[in-house]
Amino acid sequence: MSYLTESLKIEILMMIGYGDRARTQCEVVRLFRETHPDLPPLNQGTISKIEAQYREMGHVRKVPSKRQAVVDDDTKLNLLLALEENPITSARQLARDSNLNHKTVLKILKYEKKRPYKMEAVQELLEDDPDRRYDSFVKNNESIVTTQREFRRHFRIGRHRVVPSRNTILKWVDNLRTKGQLNFKQPGATRTSRTPKNVER
Repeated sequence: MSYLTESLKIEILMMIGYGDRARTQCEVVRLFRETHPDLPPLNQGTISKIEAQYREMGHVRKVPSKRQAVVDDDTKLNLLLALEENPITSARQLARDSNLNHKTVLKILKYEKKRPYKMEAVQELLEDDPDRRYDSFVKNNESIVTTQREFRRHFRIGRHRVVPSRNTILKWVDNLRTKGQLNFKQPGATRTSRTPKNVER
């Protein structure tokens, strides 16, 4: 318990007693509550921990927590050199090679601001790639129209749904080639509304 100072722990040990004058933990809890009514009540687990600490260490001072072993500079240097030799190596592989924990390796890399690279298959764009994309769009135009026909054959299209025809798609392609932009105007009659323009719907 955090509120128990060293002197209070010694007092608890005195309340426990020694030899044939020893008290039970229930009696110690009751006696501590009577002696210090302003403090939170003790439980039997706390008393047994204090007693075990005294029997094991010979004192009841606060024991500093065990800190994790610090990685020495040579290990860090070897880890960074291994990463420099092979930047594609994963952090798990680095941990296996250097006999360290995976999280320790990640902490070291974060502290040193290093990061193992991940391989990604990337294709470099060439100068004539936009033209190739345009040509493939024009070549696939027939398959687009075939798909539309198949769609119309197998599915019912509502009155208000308008699927662009082959000619419309070709007009879009022409606009793309000449003006550099697409004008998506759907074919069909434009619907007029009887609602005035200034009225919000």
